[in-house]
Amino acid sequence: MITSDSAPEVSVSLFATRPAVDLAIGRPALPLRHIAIQTERLLLRWLRHPVVLLETLIIPCLLLFVLDTVIGNQVGRFSGRSALYGSVPMVAVVGALSGAAAGGAMLWREREAGLLARFWVLPVSRGSGLAARILAEGCRILVGTSVIVAFGHLLGFRFHQGLPAAIVFVLIPVLFGLGFATLVMVIAVLAPKATLVESMTILTSLLMFFSTGFVPAAAYPEWIRPVVQHQPISVTVEAMRALSEGGPLGRPLLLTLVWSLGMLAVFAVPAALGYRRASRR
Repeated sequence: MITSDSAPEVSVSLFATRPAVDLAIGRPALPLRHIAIQTERLLLRWLRHPVVLLETLIIPCLLLFVLDTVIGNQVGRFSGRSALYGSVPMVAVVGALSGAAAGGAMLWREREAGLLARFWVLPVSRGSGLAARILAEGCRILVGTSVIVAFGHLLGFRFHQGLPAAIVFVLIPVLFGLGFATLVMVIAVLAPKATLVESMTILTSLLMFFSTGFVPAAAYPEWIRPVVQHQPISVTVEAMRALSEGGPLGRPLLLTLVWSLGMLAVFAVPAALGYRRASRR
């Protein structure tokens, strides 16, 4: 469980020593510089935080190993194909979502410690904080997905649809994870307690166990099967399965884009407004 009783120890000297105007060329400092600095700060903080490393890399790889060892053969006999082509995509997506929840808890602590408000009064581009978080989330998910795919390769996972399909395979968790991360950001900047942010891991666990990446849809009771087949992790897993093993791609990929872009469209503006409000406390 992620605890929220410790304030973040983050130095803001990088921003304090950078003028708002580049005196050498007489123009405002580029916002891209501020985004790059804040992205670096977040990535370094996550690297030094054991919970984020556990949620993003270690636990997903252990989960993949356990799934393949315990139920892999049974799922393979039931479905007639390797279970890895469902479990590797599922674990990659769940790792992205779990890491986003851990990052959201850290954002909540920074908000409560007043760090966001300190950034607000410094000569820093106002939009760089939120942009840096989105960029850092994308980098984290990309690295985590690559590690999970590499670990799955050791277990027997292979790409059979060529390099372009493999690239799209790796990018799908990034897009879906960013959509989920915007939802987590909304909760993190508005929630009165960190418990609400941490509870997102319960949601991701439920979606994982009731997805077609865990066991085939036919293994679930008939009354819940439509929910399992159309929930976001299932459609994402099916799209990634088609990109790696082969099979129908159009419908699951379209539904994945609908879920991912839908979350971005619905929660992006509340996340930006909530982040601004939290920064001006």
